[in-house]
Amino acid sequence: MINLTSTQRRELKARAHLLHPVVMVGNAGLTPSVIREIDVALKSHELIKIRVFGDDRTARATLVDTVCTQLNAATVQHIGKILVFYRPRPDDESTPAESRKNGKSGDDAKKTSPRSRARQGPRRTKRSFQA
Repeated sequence: MINLTSTQRRELKARAHLLHPVVMVGNAGLTPSVIREIDVALKSHELIKIRVFGDDRTARATLVDTVCTQLNAATVQHIGKILVFYRPRPDDESTPAESRKNGKSGDDAKKTSPRSRARQGPRRTKRSFQA
């Protein structure tokens, strides 16, 4: 289980504010397939929201503990039926989006980068075309 400092937790809460729940846990509870989906979501996103549909508070608390211990994740926030988990990606793995950003993809290396906004000048609005 990962321990987070208060500043890390605060930053992760701010990042998670705009997220939508990725995994939904129904009345069947925490099944192996749900754990597998949570693991896949954590691998791809690092920070995820989970919605639990059960009304039992103690079941939600045990769900949080189970996910943290089995998947080596940290609980960022637990408000009502919404749970937020964080698990950092390993450094050796990179997502396809990151490899494109770093220029590691063969097709992307051939493309020319678009001109930056500083060289283009300010954006033109509708009013600037009317004058």
